[in-house]
Amino acid sequence: MGGSKKSAFAPASAALTQAGNIVELFVEVVRNTFRRPFQFREFIEQAWFIASVTILPTALVAIPFGAVVALQTGSLIKQLGAESFTGAASVLAVIQQGSPIVTALLVAGAAGSAVTADLGSRTIREEIDAMRVLGIDPVHRLVVPRVLAMILVALLLNGLVSVVGIAGGYFFNVILQGGTPGAYLASFSFLAQLPDLYVAEAKAAIFGLIAGIIASYKGLNPNPGPKGVGEAVNQTVVITFLLLFFANLILTLVYLQVVPAKGA
Repeated sequence: MGGSKKSAFAPASAALTQAGNIVELFVEVVRNTFRRPFQFREFIEQAWFIASVTILPTALVAIPFGAVVALQTGSLIKQLGAESFTGAASVLAVIQQGSPIVTALLVAGAAGSAVTADLGSRTIREEIDAMRVLGIDPVHRLVVPRVLAMILVALLLNGLVSVVGIAGGYFFNVILQGGTPGAYLASFSFLAQLPDLYVAEAKAAIFGLIAGIIASYKGLNPNPGPKGVGEAVNQTVVITFLLLFFANLILTLVYLQVVPAKGA
């Protein structure tokens, strides 16, 4: 009886233990961020690597995403007889929700899996243990530059998605739906406001932080062997996606409560 109860609660216990370890890693990353010397070269190399594997997919995803948003909102608003607000609605949808989510998916899927595979391969080759034996803190040397690089790249990618998404929405609305270019651009100021951009950038930074922490944790704690690294990569993507969507929900609820809608 006792054994069955223990086996029933084992997954929950393992999940709580893993959550605690992730929080502990987050605290270590924060503490080591201000520790000197800062690994600036590693940070630049990782930022360039993460950007190289995410920029093109992000741009390619942003174009159809902006087009879908523009076509859907344009069709809906046309039915309501408020064509002059098409641009404002498209911009709000892209900046507030579209660009942070697209950024999160690409950072978690492309960059997070790459970071997990890199750290996981180092772990199974016992390079991480060798660093600890030599007195080198792997969190300070390897994890902090990668997490900060993912935050920086997420911020930049969010801006890229916003620009490409709005440009794609403008093209498809004006060319395919016969919208007025002047009305599309002039309506930006009707509903959109600067805090919309601020919260989008804040979301991107938080998403980059979450993706970096999860990827680093899974990379430092894989199961033995190459199969364990592959499993860690898959777990990184799944866990990060779940946390990012949950974080997006919380941030959106807080933002809508704190910052009133324009004209309200």
